[in-house]
Amino acid sequence: MTRTDINLEKRRQVMSRSIKLGHCVCNPKLPCPCPLFKEKDTCMCAGEHVPEEFAPAAVRLTEYVRSAGCSGKISQKDLQAVLSRLPPVEDPRVLVGLSTGDDAGVFELTPDLLLVQTVDVFTPVVDDPFTFGRIAACNSLSDVYAMGGRPLTALSIVGFPIHILPGAVLSEILRGGMSVLQEAGAVLVGGHSLDDEEIKAGFAVTGLVARDRLAANSGARPGDALILTKPLGTGILTLATQLGRASESARAAATESMTTLNKSAAEIMARHGARACTDVTGFGLLGHLARMVRESGVTAEIQAGALPLLPEVLDHAAAGVFSGANERNAEYSAAITEIAPGVPEARRALLYDAQTSGGLLIALPADRADAALEEMRKAGLRQAAIIGRVTEVSSGRIRVVMSGTKASP
Repeated sequence: MTRTDINLEKRRQVMSRSIKLGHCVCNPKLPCPCPLFKEKDTCMCAGEHVPEEFAPAAVRLTEYVRSAGCSGKISQKDLQAVLSRLPPVEDPRVLVGLSTGDDAGVFELTPDLLLVQTVDVFTPVVDDPFTFGRIAACNSLSDVYAMGGRPLTALSIVGFPIHILPGAVLSEILRGGMSVLQEAGAVLVGGHSLDDEEIKAGFAVTGLVARDRLAANSGARPGDALILTKPLGTGILTLATQLGRASESARAAATESMTTLNKSAAEIMARHGARACTDVTGFGLLGHLARMVRESGVTAEIQAGALPLLPEVLDHAAAGVFSGANERNAEYSAAITEIAPGVPEARRALLYDAQTSGGLLIALPADRADAALEEMRKAGLRQAAIIGRVTEVSSGRIRVVMSGTKASP
């Protein structure tokens, strides 16, 4: 806005009330006049916006966040403690709910047709608004794909400092999200927004799945092969980017991975009889696998040498470039995980790295694994790989060995 657009009388009334109260009426933590008023002659409480001449020509979204992407999630251990205090949901139509820690809730519409619902919101991992919107949509849709479902509709959820940054930035975030929803065959039907100091965006997604195609955490069986459809390392590269250590080519590879839908992977796994699936996001590979083996009552063996990785991530991990989310993720699965001494520390860090818009971790019959993997690679998922197998019935265990470059089903 220009200075001539200011309603001086409105500003006077609002600021007079603030000064009388002893603090800003919009934010009781601030005095009046607030730092923004002193620096940029702007009173947010009077409905004023930072003038265009002060708005950055190229907004760096990651400067407006504390923890980037899915690394900002509440830890599994803390979340489980919170959810354990809630009353159980006993409606027989709820086929998958809070208790199993699946990627989405599942509600029975008819004996053969199920409703899939999920929500995901996080902070930017890239600076470009349009790209961030695409990543946010891919990440939100992934939970429906992980259940074997097809997304139909979405509601946007955004937090944005509208008085500080140009509204055009928020438009670009939503436009990016809508482009991915269109690619997925889903539509944006509404949403909700908050005036927030920290940028956040995501979507609540509703989809459908046929009962015989439902893939839940509880379906893994001994003899299954484990396929991971995207490379690991987005959390490490996000932090390396913030520290100015990631190369342009590595950043591009991470962005390509995060903006790739899990749609084709979900369709292929369904055709090959996948029994269980989860998407690998903020809890890291072992965090999400831990829930799968517990719910399925099995032991999984992961071959660390077979993990698909983004460029540079091993070097960054060896240099200690990984976030505090690693420690939180490791804490959750530590009691059931055995890592062989031959697995290097850098590869161990990748096991717990908080992924943003990561791939699907799929358990499917071993005799279908190679064919499914070939289809995925033909569909453009070039780094999809068999990373392990389900070995036996148990109370839920994970073994990690170094082994070779391919995990045999």
